[in-house]
Amino acid sequence: MKYAEEIELRWGFIGCGEVTEKKSGPAFNMIPGSSIHAVMSRDENKARSYAERHGIPHWYTDAQELINDPDVNAIYIATPPSSHATFAIMAMHAGKPVYIEKPMAASYYDCTRINRISQQTGVPCFVAYYRRYLPYFKKVKELLNEGRIGKIINVQLRFSVPPRDLDYNNSQNLPWRLQPDIAGGGYFYDLAPHQLDLLQDYFGCILDASGYCANRAGLYEAEDTVSASFRFEDGLIGSASWCFVGHESATEDRIEIFGEKGQIRFSVFNYAPIKIQTETGTEALHIENPEYVQLPLIKSVVEHLQHKGTCICDAISATPTNWVMDKILGKL
Repeated sequence: MKYAEEIELRWGFIGCGEVTEKKSGPAFNMIPGSSIHAVMSRDENKARSYAERHGIPHWYTDAQELINDPDVNAIYIATPPSSHATFAIMAMHAGKPVYIEKPMAASYYDCTRINRISQQTGVPCFVAYYRRYLPYFKKVKELLNEGRIGKIINVQLRFSVPPRDLDYNNSQNLPWRLQPDIAGGGYFYDLAPHQLDLLQDYFGCILDASGYCANRAGLYEAEDTVSASFRFEDGLIGSASWCFVGHESATEDRIEIFGEKGQIRFSVFNYAPIKIQTETGTEALHIENPEYVQLPLIKSVVEHLQHKGTCICDAISATPTNWVMDKILGKL
């Protein structure tokens, strides 16, 4: 296939929102054998401005035209989740590998569609669960693998944030993350994927999950509070709670892993020092991450496509997270 013969990857971006500015976009030009060739947005001014600001040679307002560009041989999809499956399938049918923003899609069903086309075409698909590759979270995995807290007994996740200013907008002007038909759910579907993917990276697939969701504040129609319990493949059990309308004093971003010899506590979004507590005392580890947080994962994707390595963050490994979220929300 064409992508297998290419050494130089020339990326086309479908979508050029905030995530491409702050987390991912510049990283594609920082890796040997990788560059950004084109960008697409339905908003002509946005596409042109992004291309000019970042020195990208071409811009489009139509995704199919970008995919058909003969000089583009890999596609980055950075649009809201509801369009991920459509654009990924279009790209794979064109023989061009795909890197998709998380969550992989707006539903577990759409994830299975992506996987089916990837299998049929032989074109690889990757998902931006970049925290698996960040030094901060790799350190947590290292501590677990070293047995620092012994056999793992239980896992607890707690997350609470106050409403954002945009959440108070009327229903006609809500951010897309609060529109379930676009996002798959509310903020839960946007933020929980990172947390659940990490836990499955550490402990294996979650084979059973259930939950309750509610709208307590009435600011929008999507769920604003969620509680869940789940069981991993080795029998380990865990629980989680999310609140997106909590009081500022209750703000929390924490995962606690309890072992027979102690516990590990860390955050997912604010990178607070990793705390290890054992019978010998408490240790705090400060781990720095790169400026562009997706750089380590994008480097792995590029090297995979150049046949220099193997990227573990593929669509197959990302799909269980959508399954778990849909189970928790009662969509399955």
